[in-house]
Amino acid sequence: MNRGGIVVVDKPAGMTSHDVVARVRRLAGTRRVGHGGTLDPMATGVLVLGVERATRLLTYVVGGTKRYLGTIRLGQSTVTDDAEGEVTSTASAHAVPDDLIAQGIAALTGAIQQVPSSVSAIKIKGQRAYAKVRKGEDVELAARPVTVSRFDLLATRRHGDLIDLDVDVECSSGTYIRALARDLGAALNVGGHLTALRRTAVGGFTLAEAATLEELAENPINLDISAAAARLMPRREATEAETRTLRHGGPLSTVGIAGPYAVFDPAGEVLAVVSERDGRARPEIVLVGGD
Repeated sequence: MNRGGIVVVDKPAGMTSHDVVARVRRLAGTRRVGHGGTLDPMATGVLVLGVERATRLLTYVVGGTKRYLGTIRLGQSTVTDDAEGEVTSTASAHAVPDDLIAQGIAALTGAIQQVPSSVSAIKIKGQRAYAKVRKGEDVELAARPVTVSRFDLLATRRHGDLIDLDVDVECSSGTYIRALARDLGAALNVGGHLTALRRTAVGGFTLAEAATLEELAENPINLDISAAAARLMPRREATEAETRTLRHGGPLSTVGIAGPYAVFDPAGEVLAVVSERDGRARPEIVLVGGD
């Protein structure tokens, strides 16, 4: 039986993540497709999908670090904090010096408290924040802790009253790059928004292995489930006896591997993801047997 696998897509601009999921469902011939974290329609780059049983692995993708190349425009604020929204205010950034920009970026690096964009998909009393904004309602979201481990300035382009900054950002899951653009502009008192965004990595999955939708038409799964599990977490080899135990959802003896890890049978096929607790290695998800 086909257990599916992981699809690393190079998402084009103008498509929602749901659009990409729908396309892969048609290409793979199954409804059982999910994503490991969305991208805004404006954004391009790495979108990780799971097909069939590999959808169970997506929980180990969602929390991974993300890396982006983006362009921040100083001198304009928008309702969405990116180029898709209406401009709400303008201010000349002409006189903002490079050293203040560097200080602003440094202040947004490391462990920070970030207020998500008001047009995010975060739910407020059961309703998406972006839906409330579209109705003209005021939305106030609470700040949340995120980690920006890299916020590098690659290039500065000054034109008239505007400044465009090309940046390379690596961050924890749940970080909004457009919120970084907004907050940098606010700190410099000129406003800011994101004009371009390309995700270059999700965890260990990078653009180097991402396939376009056209390429996926030839091969809708570019990483089978065993290869995907081996990429996502530490590996343990099971004996024949241990394989039989895991196939029935039973626990194994511990081997001292920290965190969840993948267990493979003697043929190299992934059996389950287990974690060690209370003196036993117990399955978190079983990837063989009945659904």
